[in-house]
Order: sequence, then C-alpha cells, then structure tokens
Amino acid sequence: MKQNMKRNILAFVAAGAIALGGFAVVQAQPGAGGGGHGRAFGLRGITKQLDLTSEQQTKVQPILDAAKPQLAAIHQEAAQKAKAVIANSLSQIRPLLTADQQNKLDAIQKAHQDMMNAHKELRDAMQQ
Repeated sequence: MKQNMKRNILAFVAAGAIALGGFAVVQAQPGAGGGGHGRAFGLRGITKQLDLTSEQQTKVQPILDAAKPQLAAIHQEAAQKAKAVIANSLSQIRPLLTADQQNKLDAIQKAHQDMMNAHKELRDAMQQ
C-alpha cells in the first residue's frame, strides 16, 4: 500500500513537472505564441506546406499575426491553471508523506526548477 502510494505520488509529481515544463518552454520561446509553435504556424511553414502564392502570403500573414497573441494568452492561462492544480494537489499530498518522502519531494521539485532555469539560460544564450 505504502509502496503504491509512493509510486503514485512520484508519478503525479513527475507528470506535473513535465506539464509545467512544457508550458514554460512554449512561453519562453521567442515571439508571441511561442517561437516553436509560431514557426510551425507561421507564414514560412504554411507557405512551404501549401505552396502559397505571394498574393496569398500577403493575405495570410495578418491572420497569422493576429492569432499569435491569442495563442500566447491561451498557453499562459493553461500554464497558470496547471501550476495552481499541481500546487494545490501537492499541498494536500505533502501531509500524507513521511519526512523522508517530503525530502524526496523537495529534491524532485528543486531538480525540476534547476532544469527549467538551465533550459532558460540555454535559450537565452542561443538567442544572443
């Protein structure tokens, strides 16, 4: 029972960390709406895939530009909601853990934060 609970808690924390990490990566990409998604959703990707004429490209670009801030807002809202749900769940789980398990949870959360900070530093360095 304890072993299953431990495994479930770690799986939940890992899933939450991955979810938050994914949202953070999207938010940290250059350009509104995330550069990674922005490039795939941008004119270059659409033009290449659909073989748009220059007239079509001129008409499509403002539509894509208008969508980028909307997508960025959706990603940001989803990230905030996910973070709140995870924080709330962990605050309920934490009292159920032994001191050793709480220490492990702290280590997992710190490792995740360190990973996110390193990823941000890497992105910043690559943009320079």
